[in-house]
Amino acid sequence: MRQRFTARAAVVGNRAGTVVPDVVLDVEDGAITWLGPAPEAPDAGDAEVVALPGVLTPGLVNTHSHAPMALFRGQGEGLPLDRWLQDVMWPREARLTPEDVEAAMTAASAEMLGNGITTSVEMYFHPERIAAAVGTTGARAVIATPLLPLPGMPPMEEQLAAAVALATGASGDGRVEYGLGPHAAYTVPLPVLRDAAAAAREHGLLVSLHVAETTTEGADLLAAHGMSVPALLAAQGVLGGRVLAAHCVHMDDDDLELWREYDVAVAHCPASNAKLASGVARVRDMLDRGIRLGLGTDGPASNDSLDLLADLRLAAAMARLREGAATALSAAEAFWLATGAAADAVGRPDLGVLEAGRRADLVHVDTRDLVFEPVGDPADLLAHLVWSADGRHVRDVWVGGEPVVRDGVSTRVDADASRRDVAERAARLAAG
Repeated sequence: MRQRFTARAAVVGNRAGTVVPDVVLDVEDGAITWLGPAPEAPDAGDAEVVALPGVLTPGLVNTHSHAPMALFRGQGEGLPLDRWLQDVMWPREARLTPEDVEAAMTAASAEMLGNGITTSVEMYFHPERIAAAVGTTGARAVIATPLLPLPGMPPMEEQLAAAVALATGASGDGRVEYGLGPHAAYTVPLPVLRDAAAAAREHGLLVSLHVAETTTEGADLLAAHGMSVPALLAAQGVLGGRVLAAHCVHMDDDDLELWREYDVAVAHCPASNAKLASGVARVRDMLDRGIRLGLGTDGPASNDSLDLLADLRLAAAMARLREGAATALSAAEAFWLATGAAADAVGRPDLGVLEAGRRADLVHVDTRDLVFEPVGDPADLLAHLVWSADGRHVRDVWVGGEPVVRDGVSTRVDADASRRDVAERAARLAAG
């Protein structure tokens, strides 16, 4: 199947913030084959032509999410992370069924697609049901099977063996990829972390874990081992390979240098960090060291939104506020952190940028809105996209060239029925 998309402009998703006005983008068999100005476009031949009035962007890549926690959105408001987990989240999660997870992931995935997020890194229970949900919605997911010593769960060694078996037995079609999700160094025993990292390196799997999210989470480890969590992970042989560390708020210079040395990628979650008062990550320092970085929403119970366009604006604002400089994170860099940089952080060079050879995950943002005026230069469209737009401006979304959102509505999910289903399940889980 050949398709030709025409639009007012395309925001490519690279670090330079390239904007191509009056753009043509060609797709064949789910991949981009050409992008450039309309006057230079090759003959369309028999391609289906899709004319769009707004801006084309790459599908956004959400580097850290627990999307099925849509079941718990808004619960535990005002609590710090440790009490939020122990008093509110974990008791509810102990009552989860596989059907709950699939229903919630279906609703959340459709919500993310509606906000232009075509790929998310998920860490949550019942990973195969998460895969089934994104199969329903048409999204992509990298699913890091959680490893966590909670009551009622199998021994950690059994959890790890099952997670590795699931990941290595998957088809690898680009829609769903499985990885390993050891929760954090303060919850998972160090031997299990070591074994998980070794298995991931052996099989080329992504390891996603929480690091340095709060000021206190590493206190016991520091007392026991005399080193920070990043230093401890390095000393224990956990680093190396495809490691994606979420949050990384409380990192000193030595910690950042370890991240650079071991090429650890960071999932930056500004909205969740702000809501839970966890702190502000050193984004400028990370980027200046060459640390790979991508944006994440975190879960919809700790954000509480799944709108990465809103979060990238917050990321830029918080970075500038932290550094006391309006140059601390440019609009181009902020958008890149949700697209090309995020794909790089996840280890998916087939996603995140509009260029020939990458998958045709496309987002049409409707610019027929006052927030997109005036435009004196094509770069103004990128600035408006970062500072004024949000998910409500997303009109159409394609994954691999297939339409999954049309005129703001999922092509595959009945949103009203899904919402009612989630509400009923959430009420049951809250009641106990």
